[in-house]
Amino acid sequence: MTIEKANTTDSEILTQITKKSKAYWGYSAEQIQKWEVNLTISSDYIREHDVFKLVKNEVTVGYYSYFFEEDKTVKMDNLFILPEYIGKGFGKYLFLDFLNRMKEAGVQIIQLDSEPNAEGFYSKMGFVKIGSFETSIKNRFIPIMEMKLY
Repeated sequence: MTIEKANTTDSEILTQITKKSKAYWGYSAEQIQKWEVNLTISSDYIREHDVFKLVKNEVTVGYYSYFFEEDKTVKMDNLFILPEYIGKGFGKYLFLDFLNRMKEAGVQIIQLDSEPNAEGFYSKMGFVKIGSFETSIKNRFIPIMEMKLY
């Protein structure tokens, strides 16, 4: 397994991973379609953000992306794994790679807006819920989470 910087040519596979991973949580095809814009990882997005993919046996099985909010604060924007790899340590493997990059960069705070079904994963990784906001789906709230590295 390797983790490598994504190329702009990876946009289609990363978008497919995002949609399949989101659908894993039981969202309908109709709902995934409504989220099309938010679930698309374009070539421009890859050019403008830090995006790293996890490759196993020449297959991209997951990725993460982030951007700097401020000098020492980073927003983790995405962390998605193909459904057949969920629950097998691949998410943790990707997250620990991300965390090491952040520590090396001197980041002090990591923030993210979690998929509600992934809140437990992020809590296990050391994040704390600091707020939430309601989505377009009634009574569905996105946890806002934070991890302090100092």
